[in-house]
Amino acid sequence: MALYLRRAVSNRNTILFLRNGSSALQSRNWSPFPCSSKIGFFGTQFNDSAFPAFNFLRDSRRGFAKGKKSKDDSASGSTVEIVDIGPAVKETAVSQMDAAIVALSRELTKLRTGRASPGMLDHIIVDTGVLKMPLSHLAVVSVLDSKTLSINPYDPNTLKELESAIVSSPLGLNPKADGQRLIAVIPVLTKEHVQAMCKVVTKTGEDVKQSIRRARQKALDTMKKAGSSFPKDEAKRLEKEVDELTKKFIKSAEDICKAKEKEIKEG
Repeated sequence: MALYLRRAVSNRNTILFLRNGSSALQSRNWSPFPCSSKIGFFGTQFNDSAFPAFNFLRDSRRGFAKGKKSKDDSASGSTVEIVDIGPAVKETAVSQMDAAIVALSRELTKLRTGRASPGMLDHIIVDTGVLKMPLSHLAVVSVLDSKTLSINPYDPNTLKELESAIVSSPLGLNPKADGQRLIAVIPVLTKEHVQAMCKVVTKTGEDVKQSIRRARQKALDTMKKAGSSFPKDEAKRLEKEVDELTKKFIKSAEDICKAKEKEIKEG
């Protein structure tokens, strides 16, 4: 009996609570569940501004959608990035052309002329029995006069190895021991020898000029590969600068060769 009374009281209280809640909702025009029809429980109208948190979530979702659309729009747009490759192309070309000139000078130094030159022995490799090393790492070469070289080894024990290496070289020198040093007299060049040396100079010079022209072509190829990312006006300007560099280095190679031929002939 008591159980039935408690249930009846409970149901009555629930009905009263719902009625009072309905009246409160109607008086405040509010609903806990916003929807498109703006109709809450019990047929009550509601104002969506009463729940700012719900508005925030809805606005946030809209905001995210707009942001994604903007991102997609920017991604779909085609933009061309302008890259200034001029300095790098020019620097590379200069480096390669300069290396060709250095190689030319080194090769021509190996050619014997009628005059003594300390660098004419630098290319000779000496077998010490333990290591093979350039002569310039084992001795100091100096000029006594226009026809005589002095070879002073850092270690006197390598004197015989130095002498053997010089004799075996194509320079045609026959050094003699003078205490702890070697003395090498430069022989007079024959007419045939002079002609042969001049031909070598000419051939070496042509090879170097070809290397310089290849450096120019590589620079032009790099510009072509850049395509539309490198403005045409800049490409023309850079091509002109590379052409001027090419002419400059080729003239330098020709001047070096002419000077060497003159040295050989006057030997």
